[in-house]
Amino acid sequence: MNKKSYFGDLMLFLAAFIWGTAFVAQVAGMDRIGPFTFNMARSIVAVISLGAYLIFTKAKLPKDMSFLLKGGLVCGFFIFVGTSFQQIGLQYTTAGKTGFITSFYILILPFLTMIFLKHKIDVLTWISIIIGFIGLYLLAIPNLSDFSMNKGDFIVFLGSFCWAGHILVIDYYSKKVNPVELSFLQFVVLSILSGICAFIFENETATLGNIFASWKPVAYAGFLSSGVAYTLQMVGQKYTKPVVASLILSLEAVFAALAGYLILDEVMTSREFLGSFIVFLAMIFSQIPKDLFKKKYIEIKK
Repeated sequence: MNKKSYFGDLMLFLAAFIWGTAFVAQVAGMDRIGPFTFNMARSIVAVISLGAYLIFTKAKLPKDMSFLLKGGLVCGFFIFVGTSFQQIGLQYTTAGKTGFITSFYILILPFLTMIFLKHKIDVLTWISIIIGFIGLYLLAIPNLSDFSMNKGDFIVFLGSFCWAGHILVIDYYSKKVNPVELSFLQFVVLSILSGICAFIFENETATLGNIFASWKPVAYAGFLSSGVAYTLQMVGQKYTKPVVASLILSLEAVFAALAGYLILDEVMTSREFLGSFIVFLAMIFSQIPKDLFKKKYIEIKK
């Protein structure tokens, strides 16, 4: 792997860390406002922070604005559907199960890349994906009898397809445009679509008073989880393959559990610690250069 690949992986690792620690804010933010209102408010914060950055750095618009706008619309649509399903599902299921079911995208994405991008997934990556999925299961599901599908679980599961699609479209657009500009536009789209849904479905609770009362989780989720982390994802995916990116981003569930243990004094069982370790192991395994095994095979054959 070259330095750019390691840089991309690091950006994705940081994004997963921020998302994991911000999970509490996503739950707390809906104490007074609905999921669409919360997503609208957090994305407006992201638009303001990213817009300020673009102005400060005097970012230049590309010659082909139509391509950038199209990328913003497509990425914005996928993130709107994904965040909407996740926030709605959180009202009916636990945070642990939400993190696990959302991470189904690490199994969905390889099939999408093979179907739409004609990419071949090597054996080592498949092994990493399976190991990571086992680790996520141990982390989020206490025992087999606890895994039952309710309405919230199914809604979150539908969202996992959107997250897989989001990773794919970012892989396509982020390599051809400024990732910060792309991230800015996707949050403009998210703000508009979430605002429309909030006006239609949550007009009784979508008041300025309720939004300002939830300013702490909104600000945290808007600036760090949205503005910073999603931009880190855009930058990271410029240099990382989408399937490997999905595996690194699945560490969000691990960081969410560890943050609850370290900050909120939540109890983690030995099973959950084992699950966390296995997910980290899967990520490290996915980073092993494939050429190393080819060379060893050739040496043994000789």
